[in-house]
Amino acid sequence: MLFHSVRNLKADLAWLESEVIKQLLTPNFLLLTMPNLAYTRTGEGFPVVFLHGFCESKEIWQEFTIPLMDTFGIITVDMPGFGESTGNTNYQTVDQMAAEVDKLLDELSITQAVIVAHSLGGYVGLALAEQHPEKISGLCLFHSTAFPDSEEKKQSRNKTADFIDRNDVPAFIENFVPPLFYRDRHDELRGAIEKTRQITLKTPKETAIAAIKAMRDRPDRTHVLKAASYPVLFIAGKEDEAVPFEKASAQFFLPKHSVVLALNETAHMGMFEQTEETQLMVEYFARLCLLQPPKPAAG
Repeated sequence: MLFHSVRNLKADLAWLESEVIKQLLTPNFLLLTMPNLAYTRTGEGFPVVFLHGFCESKEIWQEFTIPLMDTFGIITVDMPGFGESTGNTNYQTVDQMAAEVDKLLDELSITQAVIVAHSLGGYVGLALAEQHPEKISGLCLFHSTAFPDSEEKKQSRNKTADFIDRNDVPAFIENFVPPLFYRDRHDELRGAIEKTRQITLKTPKETAIAAIKAMRDRPDRTHVLKAASYPVLFIAGKEDEAVPFEKASAQFFLPKHSVVLALNETAHMGMFEQTEETQLMVEYFARLCLLQPPKPAAG
């Protein structure tokens, strides 16, 4: 039995504190390390990883993923600079963001997963698939594209970055969010529009500007689709102004195994505009991916 005076207890606590600090500085000490990205993990089964779009966060998937939790292990991620990952500033390029997602998968011991990626998330998902194709069991481009920006689009992004730099994020968000939804359904979808607005308003100014430049400078990744050994799901809105349907449809037949969901009266936010239909399609697609022959482990 040990007895401590107050003085000895303080000394012991000081010693323990110094030892903990030493351990935290030791590379092999993993017990107290924090993940590089904020995430939620719910449900059990094969992992399905959800990546959000520009100025969004993992909150965008909160309700959408509920029906999938009985069958799959659902991981929703805050990408660098967004949501609760604002401390991670590796958002200068799409490839940097993909490397951070890959690091998180390693931390979670996920060797293969289905990736469901919205808009900017699709650019990151494609970069991840290029870097580590062995980890991809399926890729869903949810209102996204493998094509690079046109020169006209790059100039538009430059103007947007300059506007945010001069006027800050809230001024940008007021005109950014409504066109993401099909204009003829704004009254019907006003709750979803407001929810999206509240999520996007949390984006730090420096993150928004850096992500715009990262999207502007991303390369053509149509070769990733052509080389894909896994199924690819395209979810596209026929009224999408951010990723026009004509441009999105040009990539539909690039993969060897593609699945397409083309949505009427839908713009860029199918998870809200056509919730049930997109949920059922994502579930069908994830099940389809599980039927594919297992991939050999990397290395």
